[in-house]
Amino acid sequence: MMKSLLAGVAFVALASPALAQQTPPHFPADLTPAGVRAADDHLALEQVEGAEAMAFVRASNERALASLTGDPRYETFRQQAEAILTATDRIPAPSFLGNGIGNFWQDATNPKGIWRRTTLDSYRTASPQWETLLDIDALSRAEGKDWVFKGADCLAPDDTRCLISLSDGGKDAVVIREFDTTTKQFVDGGFVLPEGKHRLEWLDRDTLLVATDFGPNTMTESGYPFIVKTLSRGRTLAQATEIYRGDQSDGGYGVSPSVWRNKDGVVEAVLISRPLDTFRSETWQWVDGRAVKLNLPERVSINGTMGAQLVFSPDEDWNRIDAGSLVIVRLDTLQQPELVASNGNPGVIFAPGERQSIDSVRVMSDSILAVVSDNVVGTLKRFTVTTQGVRHAAWTATDIAVPANSAVGLGDSSKSRGEVFISTQGFLTPPTLSLADVPDATLTELRQAPAKFDASTHVTEQFEAVSSDGVRIPYFVTRPREMSGPAPTILFGYGGFQVSFPPAYKPEMGKLWLENGGVFVQANIRGGGEFGPAWHQAALNENRQLAFDDFAAVARDLEARGISSPRRLGIYGRSNGGVLTSVSITQHPELFNAAVIESPLVDMLRYHELPAGASWIGEYGDPRIPEEAAWIARYSAYQHLAPGRNYPRVYITTNTRDDRVHPAHARKFAARLGDMGYDHLYYEETAGGHSNDADPVANARRWARHYVYLAQQLMD
Repeated sequence: MMKSLLAGVAFVALASPALAQQTPPHFPADLTPAGVRAADDHLALEQVEGAEAMAFVRASNERALASLTGDPRYETFRQQAEAILTATDRIPAPSFLGNGIGNFWQDATNPKGIWRRTTLDSYRTASPQWETLLDIDALSRAEGKDWVFKGADCLAPDDTRCLISLSDGGKDAVVIREFDTTTKQFVDGGFVLPEGKHRLEWLDRDTLLVATDFGPNTMTESGYPFIVKTLSRGRTLAQATEIYRGDQSDGGYGVSPSVWRNKDGVVEAVLISRPLDTFRSETWQWVDGRAVKLNLPERVSINGTMGAQLVFSPDEDWNRIDAGSLVIVRLDTLQQPELVASNGNPGVIFAPGERQSIDSVRVMSDSILAVVSDNVVGTLKRFTVTTQGVRHAAWTATDIAVPANSAVGLGDSSKSRGEVFISTQGFLTPPTLSLADVPDATLTELRQAPAKFDASTHVTEQFEAVSSDGVRIPYFVTRPREMSGPAPTILFGYGGFQVSFPPAYKPEMGKLWLENGGVFVQANIRGGGEFGPAWHQAALNENRQLAFDDFAAVARDLEARGISSPRRLGIYGRSNGGVLTSVSITQHPELFNAAVIESPLVDMLRYHELPAGASWIGEYGDPRIPEEAAWIARYSAYQHLAPGRNYPRVYITTNTRDDRVHPAHARKFAARLGDMGYDHLYYEETAGGHSNDADPVANARRWARHYVYLAQQLMD
C-alpha cells in the first residue's frame, strides 16, 4: 500500500465494550505508520541491544528478581521444576534413525544435550544402551559458542548423512553443518550454511534444495527467503542454481521446498510452497526440471504422497469439498489448469463433523493414520481403501483404541517399517508412548512416564461458556476434588494460528500449582484449530475481538460456577497468547488479579515493523492499510494503556535472543506501565530464544519465577 494512501487516517471510535472511555493519552493522533511512530515514546527499546534498552532491562531485572527470587517459595519451586525437567526417568522422545532409534536428551549433566541412538529392541528395555553421536555441551565448550541443538535432518533411507541445525543462544536462525553418523563427525568439506532462517531439504546425497539469504534483495520484508536453489556438494551458495523464485513482497515464513519419498527413499514428488501471506500459499511441483503450479486451494495443509497421489486438507471449501476434510488427488490431475473430477478423483478420505477436526496425519505406503479431535479430545483412526476397481472411491476408517479424554499425538513415522510413534496423555495422566503398526491397526505400549505430582487430589472436567455472539466456547478445568469457595486459578489461552490445545500433562504446573491447591483452566477459544479451519478463521483480522470475548466469557463462567473469582483468577499466555493476555488486562481489568504475559506481541500497530512481524499479517491484518489499521487499533494493548484504571500487578517476561517475537513488545508495555505509575514486574532472560528449549536448568528458573508471581497474586 503506497504511503500517500495513508495520509490523514484519523483515530476511529473504540468499539470494544470495556473501552467506551476517553482516548488513552498515547493513542496515535492518526493511524499512519508515521502517526503511530510519533505517538511512541519508547522507540529506543526496539534496539535489541541498544544502551538505553539494556539499561532498562538491567534495572527491571534487578527489581523483578528481588521480588520473585527473594520469595521464600522460589528455591523450592526451582528445585522441584529442575528435578522434573532434568529427570532421567522421562520418556526419551524417539525418532527413526536408519535401522535404529535416535533421541536428543538434556539433563542436569548435559543441559545443552546429547544427540544419541540405540536399537529399537534396546529402546524397549528399562535401561537402553545409548551411543552418543554429538555432545552439544562439549561442542559448545570446544568452540566457545552457546550452541543450541535445533534438530537433525537425515537423508533416507540409511540416515547416515544428516544436516545438523545449531542456534547461537536459542535463536530461530541457525547454522547448518553436515554430519556423518557412521564416523560421528562433521563431514570434512561437507555442506555448511552460515547463520540464517534456512528452508532446506535433501534432494540426493550430493544435492540440497535451499531457500535462504542469497545476498541483497533475496529476502522478504519479514526476513524470510523467496528463492529456491539447488546446491551441489563442493559448491558455494553463490554457485547454487536457481529453480524457483517467488517475490520479495511475499508474506508468511518464506518459500519452502519439500521432498516426499516412498518406503525405499525414492523421491515421489518435489513440492515448493510459496506463501502469499501467513496462511495463503501457492503450491508448485518441480517436474522434469521446471516448476509447475498445482491446482490446489490457497489455504491448504499438505500431508504427504502415496505413490503418484497427494494427500492434503483444504483449509477452505474447495471443489465441492468441505474445508478441513482429508483428501487424496493424483498429482498429474493437479498439474492441469482446471481440475476435472473423474473416476473417483479427487477422493474424500474423511470429512470431520461439526465438533471434530483433523489434528495430525501420517501418510504411509498404502494407508493413512490420523488423529481426529472430537470435542477437543483425541481419537486415532487408520484409513484404507476398500472399493476395488474404482480408484480411491471409498475409504474405510478403523478406530484404534486410545485412552478416553486424552490428547493423542503422532510422533515420527517410518514408511519402510509401517510404524508410527504415538503418545497419549491427559491433564492428570502422564504420557504413554506406544508404537503403532499401521497395517495391523494395533498399538504396542513402549513406555509410560512416571507421575511427577499427586493427581489424586484433583479432577478434570469440561465446561462451556457462552461468548458475546452466543457461540459456546469449551474449556477444561482441573481442580481439587474438594473445593470450598473460589480457588486460586490460572486461566490459559492462545487463540491463534489454528493451533489446538487438547488435554496435556504439565508436570511442573501440577507440582508447583495443583499440589498447592490451585486450579488450572485451559480455554479453547476461537482462533485455534480445535474445530477445524472455521474455528480459526472466525477470529481472523477484523474479527479478532471474538477471541478476546471468548476468553472473557470463560473468566465470567468460572466466577458464575464458583470455581474462581476476580481476586483469585490469573491468566497466562505467551507469544500470540501475549496478544490475548495484554488485551484482556486492558479491556477487562475487573476480571483478573494476575497476568503472566510472556514473549508477547503487544504493540499491534507496529508489529509489522519488528522482525519477523510482517509474516503474521494474514492473522492480524496490515497496519499500513487504513481499514485494517482501524480494526487493529480497537484492541492493541500498548496504545490502550491509560491512567486511572484498576490494572492488576502484571508480570511481563521475554528473551533478548528471541528473533521470532521482538523483545520490544514486552519492554515497551512494561515501560509504559511504569510511566503511568502501575506496579508491575518485568524480567528479560538474555539467552534461550523464543522456544525456551536451550537449557532445562534455566527453564526451571523460568517456571519458578512464573509460579512465585502467581502464588503472590492469587494465593497470598
